[in-house]
Amino acid sequence: MKAKATVHLRFPTNRYMEIIAKSLEPEIREPVTPRSRATIENKSKFLVLRVEADDTIALRSALNAYLRWIYSIMNVLATVETQ
Repeated sequence: MKAKATVHLRFPTNRYMEIIAKSLEPEIREPVTPRSRATIENKSKFLVLRVEADDTIALRSALNAYLRWIYSIMNVLATVETQ
């Protein structure tokens, strides 16, 4: 069974969105596992993350990974800006 998810993420600035999209490109180009695929797209004020997987377990795993990476990047950006 195929499983799909689309997540629309809004960031404080366009700069954040561009940095996050650029940072995720290597993961998008070469997924860690062949069981899932992802795309990202800038749409106006949102970054749209689409994940497709072979099953719900792979979908959940991929979504968790991408959202953790995004959270980590946001933390790094916040830390750098306060310095």
